[in-house]
Amino acid sequence: MRTLTLLILTLFVSLVSYAQKTEGEITYEKVYHWTRLNARLSFLSNEEKERMKMTWANNDEHKVEMLLAFNEKLSYYTYPKTEENDGGYSWRKGEYRIYRDFENEKRADIIEMLGKTYIVDDSLKFPKWKIMNKIKEIGGYMCMMAVTQDTIKDQKVTAWFADGIPVSGGPEQYSGLPGMILELDINDGDIVTTAKEIKLKPVTDDISIPKKLKGKKVNTQKYEEMMSVHIRDSIKAHRNPFWSMPY
Repeated sequence: MRTLTLLILTLFVSLVSYAQKTEGEITYEKVYHWTRLNARLSFLSNEEKERMKMTWANNDEHKVEMLLAFNEKLSYYTYPKTEENDGGYSWRKGEYRIYRDFENEKRADIIEMLGKTYIVDDSLKFPKWKIMNKIKEIGGYMCMMAVTQDTIKDQKVTAWFADGIPVSGGPEQYSGLPGMILELDINDGDIVTTAKEIKLKPVTDDISIPKKLKGKKVNTQKYEEMMSVHIRDSIKAHRNPFWSMPY
């Protein structure tokens, strides 16, 4: 009887420990490096690129906080709630809410871009990740490196994921690894999104995909076609395509 009681207690503790690791909130810091981003614009001359470096030498970084709430079945990524400012200037943040339903393999991305709000409503498909033989520590968790390629935006994507948080989630529109993505690096440092606070705790807010969403619904294929056409036309017209869509 005593052995059975100890076994039940051990299983209970294990279940509680697992639940604690698969539910919580992560605050990320997303850092843009403007000169690196603009240096990739093929229509700019070397002289223009050098002038930008000089102009933005002391103001090259732009930092934004993002928040991911998650459990073993769902995740929700967006801007954190902030207090109203005291009359000072603040950047207007466009609509950007990323929902993932891992259990039912669904995605719903609400994104303001190209002058409209779009809802990417489709089945969930993960990037083709390649796990590398590199590790580093982020936020107290040992992370492994994985890479993939965004062929639409022509971007190299590097993710650092922690199997110590056994949820296949992550920041931005990336997920699909055997652990939570704690850092996401686009094009070797153009934009780096890193977890700066990890709170493993019960998530009390509803993070499921809302039944009613405002915006124009498109599937993944249509969304990628829109981005591809916009990037092509913008480059042709010597405009930065990422002023009106997510980088």
